[in-house]
Amino acid sequence: MEKKYMRKNNLSRILTISFISLFAFSACAQDHRKNVNRLADINTAINNTVLLNNQKKLVPILNLDSNQIASVSLGYLNQLTVDTLLNKYAKITSFSAANYPNAKSLIDLEDDLKYFNTVIISISDHDTSNERYLDFIHSLARYKRIIVSFYGKGNRLSSFDDITAPIIWSSDNNIEAALIVPQIIFGGIAASHTLKKGYSPKFTIGSGFTTAVTRLKYTVPEDAGVNSDDLKEIDKIAAEAILARAAPGMVVLVAKDGKVIFNKAYGNHTYDNDALPEKTTDIFDLASVTKVSATTPSVMRLFEEQKLNLDTNIGAYIPKARLSPMKDIHLREVMLHQAGFIPYIPFQNFIKPEDFSTDSSSLFPTKVADGYYGRKGYFKDVMWPKMLGSPIKTRGKYVYSDISMYVMKDIVERITVMPLNDYAAKNFYAPLGMQTAGFLPRNRFSRAQIIPTENDTYFRKTLLVGYVHDQGAALVGGVSGHAGLFSSANDMAIFYQMLLNKGTYGGLQYFKPETVNMFTAKQSNLSRRGLGFDRWDSDTSKKYPSDLASSQTFGHTGYTGTAVWVDPSRGLVYVFLSNRVNPGVSEMLGKLKIRGRIQDVINLAIDKSKN
Repeated sequence: MEKKYMRKNNLSRILTISFISLFAFSACAQDHRKNVNRLADINTAINNTVLLNNQKKLVPILNLDSNQIASVSLGYLNQLTVDTLLNKYAKITSFSAANYPNAKSLIDLEDDLKYFNTVIISISDHDTSNERYLDFIHSLARYKRIIVSFYGKGNRLSSFDDITAPIIWSSDNNIEAALIVPQIIFGGIAASHTLKKGYSPKFTIGSGFTTAVTRLKYTVPEDAGVNSDDLKEIDKIAAEAILARAAPGMVVLVAKDGKVIFNKAYGNHTYDNDALPEKTTDIFDLASVTKVSATTPSVMRLFEEQKLNLDTNIGAYIPKARLSPMKDIHLREVMLHQAGFIPYIPFQNFIKPEDFSTDSSSLFPTKVADGYYGRKGYFKDVMWPKMLGSPIKTRGKYVYSDISMYVMKDIVERITVMPLNDYAAKNFYAPLGMQTAGFLPRNRFSRAQIIPTENDTYFRKTLLVGYVHDQGAALVGGVSGHAGLFSSANDMAIFYQMLLNKGTYGGLQYFKPETVNMFTAKQSNLSRRGLGFDRWDSDTSKKYPSDLASSQTFGHTGYTGTAVWVDPSRGLVYVFLSNRVNPGVSEMLGKLKIRGRIQDVINLAIDKSKN
């Protein structure tokens, strides 16, 4: 009884240490001296890790959209850390042999894995003599793709001599090994070492396979040459923003040279006393970041496939446009915001009592918010005609307009014969491993995971949680070309790292480098804009997007208080997510230049690291 009690306490202590270590790692604890030592430990763990049995090149895992992945712990004590890292790359369902304690075999666990085609198994050296565990591994290996993560003494490798599946062995059985092995599995860290001695007839000296880095690495700032102390100002600026009620909370993520070196959450979901604390995994309404994270990439893909011509007019793609003032406008003008469209149509002002209902029905199928359903055909009967018939007054001048992306969404959907949300998910989000990015998040996630936006007292008369803030996008059912996309910071980092990589990520090519260069470069003599993308402004008096941003910087901001900026000259992806519109719209985020000031703390830290 005493031994059992001690083991339970010891397990609890290890899990607590694991969680604390992981939190510090994820938030990138801002202590330079500690992180220098931490990096040394991480590099030691990498040097002590070998990839074996990878003849079929199953590591790193490719084709995330066709993999249903489970993670199974066979008594491994750092599984929380392993699963947290794995989930940064793909959706992972966790299982533990500890939940099947009384059976002589793990046949019930094996049965529970029937819907998974890839299983990652974690086991340490002291459990390799457990016949129950070994029988489970051998049985599963006969008909599923498995990857064995083995931690501890190499003399136990002989237990796997008859296993042909990939084995990632780390001689370290500690938190650092638990942090790096999942990243090798997904290509965040390269496998580059071989066995320094032989352990069995199969695992001989020199055995081992090498892989390349294909996805983001999660590490400390010092791994990218950045001093953690130089990022401390981010905490102060975030605290200033929350105190000034610029936003109740925010998440900041920094990736440098393909390495996530800073990812931290601040504040709470709302200003309420009982509000949930912000998490780095929370899902935000991206507002106009939708334009460059859903619509523009779809246009890029169709352009590459020669299914869309930027120098063809709107009327060639949209039949109803042939009878409208926009018929002769070229798509290139639309993407540059030089089409002459008016900036915005306040569609919510045209709502009549007969246009909505508090209950859903065949006549009111469009869910706009909780307790608010739009009538069938409202977009076709009211919104689309207003856009098609709107006057073209400023063609050839730069006038930022949401109508541009309503138009491009319609064109994308006509060419692909798919709704924009489905096309973007299938072609980008799913294969990239982006688990939260998408439209209509309430269909997939709980309210607690989604950051509230405005307490809408005028139009929808409710607190908006998981329903798009933009009124026009809401009235079309939450999927629009200019707004409606929701995402976590990590998913945005994945997508924009792909663009920083000139269109490749995870071993797959999404765009040709010349396509990325073309759309993200300055394409107008009238404005700073690229094709769809916003960019650095050469008018230095505007200091946009920040004082120190380079001329190569591209990305976009969102009305709800979001921004994503990529600076190729610094190898930087900067993600800032907040809900400045809660409980009502606050202008303090802009007045205090919060997004730009944080960006410049990062810029300075990177520049300092080069000196």
